[in-house]
Amino acid sequence: MHSHSLDQWTHDHVFLGSEHEHNERRTWFVVALTVVMMAGEITAGSFFGSMALLADGWHMATHAAALGIAGFAYLFARQHARSSRFSFGTGKFGDLAAFSSAIILGLIAAQIAYESAYRLVYPIPIAYGEAIPVAVLGLAVNLVSAWLLRETHDHDHHGHGHSHSHGGHDHHDNNLRAAYIHVLADAATSVLAITALVIAMYSRWTWADPAVGIIGSVVIASWAFGLIRASGAVLLDVSADEDLESVIRDRLETKGDRVTDLHLWQVGPGHRAAVISLVSDNPLPPATYKRRLGGLKSLCHVTVEVERCPHERLEHQR
Repeated sequence: MHSHSLDQWTHDHVFLGSEHEHNERRTWFVVALTVVMMAGEITAGSFFGSMALLADGWHMATHAAALGIAGFAYLFARQHARSSRFSFGTGKFGDLAAFSSAIILGLIAAQIAYESAYRLVYPIPIAYGEAIPVAVLGLAVNLVSAWLLRETHDHDHHGHGHSHSHGGHDHHDNNLRAAYIHVLADAATSVLAITALVIAMYSRWTWADPAVGIIGSVVIASWAFGLIRASGAVLLDVSADEDLESVIRDRLETKGDRVTDLHLWQVGPGHRAAVISLVSDNPLPPATYKRRLGGLKSLCHVTVEVERCPHERLEHQR
């Protein structure tokens, strides 16, 4: 029985993004900002009897819930990062949260489209004096939130060789992206609302407000769909990076060796795992092939299986 330490052959499975804690802090800050704004609008709307304030306040509540999902995803992933219950760590938990947030965003788009279509058919009087200041205040809060949640692009660009140039979205944190899209959608809604309200106020075209609302719902729905595709691809282990696959094959297929099976997937923001099968006339230890992949910074978990070429096996048996 092996009695020596196995430390040099073991490793952890912490595949969190390089800015995980920073992203977590700013997400919670935006959650707090949104909740304060939401509570203020609902309180003021109830006190002054303003439906515009109440409606915008409850609308912000849905975004606060979605942003809360993002915050809890960061918290859960960090607290359970070293738990043995998760075979490949908790790096993909943010993508699960992003997928959920995208569903919520799609429902919000559907709600806006329905309400806008209803008001096109059954127009209602608009209190411009209340609605425009509310939209301007909401826009200001969302612009600040969007600035806080912007991706700084100062991480995951320190790799060697080919590791830093594979695709434009390889290292994006989908959880942060989901939170950013939520506040961006709210900001876009505010801009469209302000534009439509000003047009309607001066031209008396009351249909302008719901018409612009329908346009906004289509834009938000397209953002939601893009986020569903991006986060869903990670959750379903879609091949992470075709360029990186090519680099892996180029480094391993030397002296007649051939890669017979290659699975490459994302296990966290900026982290890739790979399971590789090779066939060789003169098989080398798996560690040798792993060393050939050294320097590919995003490649964090590699399993290599090596088989002797069947023809060579027959020759040896003779």
